Amino acid sequence: MKKLASLVVFLVLSFTISAQVQKMLDILEDTDTETNDGKYTLRFFHALNGQAVEGASISIPGIGDFKTDLVGKVQFPMVKDGKYPFRFSKEGFITATYSFEAVAGTIFFNRFTVSPRMELGYIRLVLVWDSNPADLDLHLVKEGVYHISYRHLKRSEDGTVVLDRDDTDGYGPETVTLSRTDNQADYTCFVHDYTNGSSTTSRQLSGSKASIYVYNNNELIKVYPVPIGAAGNSWAVFQMKAGQIKDVNVMGNSN
Repeated sequence: MKKLASLVVFLVLSFTISAQVQKMLDILEDTDTETNDGKYTLRFFHALNGQAVEGASISIPGIGDFKTDLVGKVQFPMVKDGKYPFRFSKEGFITATYSFEAVAGTIFFNRFTVSPRMELGYIRLVLVWDSNPADLDLHLVKEGVYHISYRHLKRSEDGTVVLDRDDTDGYGPETVTLSRTDNQADYTCFVHDYTNGSSTTSRQLSGSKASIYVYNNNELIKVYPVPIGAAGNSWAVFQMKAGQIKDVNVMGNSN
């Protein structure tokens, strides 16, 4: 039994290391492509498993139409600095418009996590961020009923909400899906910087390039970028009351 447990731990650690190495290799490859080939790269990942999304259509107005390759990326000639909206579409996934920002010969954040289609009424929350801090945690609290996160419940007792994916080595995605919401209840969504959880002065969460994407009825309805330049290990993102989302988007601290 001990040998089996040791093998499981070894396999988990090996997978984690491999995932970390692959993310680092992606960064190096994209930087090399910019420097030597004069091309930008966008990468696309599955919200539920973090795997690359192949064969998606990417349409960037004024630049061109592309298909993601086996590792979920598209490349195109570098463009002048600015923000560029683009359309993502693929059968079985939610069609949505995202945007990237070109800054001083690079893309501010080039990894996009896209969501499979859901049944009507479902809500999906997707947290993504850069390499640091390594471990951010997405939390969803239904006041007086449940607290969904890696360290609390990963699935509510009634089965209406689940933490689909926890990520501990940078970039995400970390994903929560609600199959039903209670219009009589209050919900709170926040992000905790687990890596710097003991620091109340850290600015790593604020500098993480984190965003939360909110999908409902198979549409992207909200994008929350983390507030920049603020100290704190906790980011209060939004509240939901009477079925309506109320923006919060402020930094603070939690244990």
